[in-house]
Amino acid sequence: MKTNNRMIKTNGINLNILEQGEGPLVIMCHGFPELAHSWRHQVSALADAGYHAVAPDQRGYGKSDSPEGIEDYHMLNLVGDMVGLVDALGEEKAVIVGHDFGSMVAIHCALLRPDIFHAVTLMSVPYTPRHWGSTSPVESMRQMAGENEFYIAYFQEPGRVEKELEANVRENVMKTFYSLSGDAAPDKRWRFIFKKGERFTDTSYLPDSLPAWLTEEDIDFFAREFERTGYGAAVNWYRNWDRNWELTPFLTGAKIEQPSLFIAGGEDSVVAMMGPAIENQEASMTDLRKKVMIPGAGHWVQQERPQEVNKLLIDFLNGL
Repeated sequence: MKTNNRMIKTNGINLNILEQGEGPLVIMCHGFPELAHSWRHQVSALADAGYHAVAPDQRGYGKSDSPEGIEDYHMLNLVGDMVGLVDALGEEKAVIVGHDFGSMVAIHCALLRPDIFHAVTLMSVPYTPRHWGSTSPVESMRQMAGENEFYIAYFQEPGRVEKELEANVRENVMKTFYSLSGDAAPDKRWRFIFKKGERFTDTSYLPDSLPAWLTEEDIDFFAREFERTGYGAAVNWYRNWDRNWELTPFLTGAKIEQPSLFIAGGEDSVVAMMGPAIENQEASMTDLRKKVMIPGAGHWVQQERPQEVNKLLIDFLNGL
């Protein structure tokens, strides 16, 4: 069975999808700075298990369309893309799977359209129910960082971080994948808080050699795409952090009631940052079937440990 690429019209834009198999629909949403290619190990495994596996290059990434406005990347548009994708594929329901920022897309798909997205899997980023306050999220991040920089707040200035990343795309792809992986040496792990005057690209490090799970061909694929597209549209997702908060006050305290699964790596820097939210997942996801921390794995859990992730995901799907 062959994995195919094709363009799908959805929500007024074109999305490039990686697709294989027949059966119940499973949509997998990648994060930053990734592509549909991040799900290469899952697409074929799910297809072999009897599912229609679909992984899009999300809005602003890869071969998919990249609208020009920052506001084009707010969460309601990202959810709309997935709703339209289900419809364009001729289906009425889907399981939604997300990793990293893609987990946030999956969360909002589950909250906003439970009639379509009847089950959800989150990887690496847990669901943290929003709370309404007078201080915006980005300002809260700045206050938390104090005299330092917090990466999401640092991303808010248009043009800054993309200029850094685009100065040497291939090198920065390697640094990002290595420093957030479970293979990174303790002194070479990604830092989400850094000193003022440092660049974001100073917070990750080159490996002496690539981890076994990451090939030169994979690096070439990611680098080629980001060299062609740049990083601006991808970073625009982060520039909607406050806008997303302003658009969704009605989700304050909302719970995910669909069957759910959470998977993360035990050595994930993001997990270290969001530990309390992971500990409290059962309170916010009322039908959490399993919560799994894979020892030794880092942030790119579905790429680092594909066999373990595939088994967990297929067992979850088969149990629905």
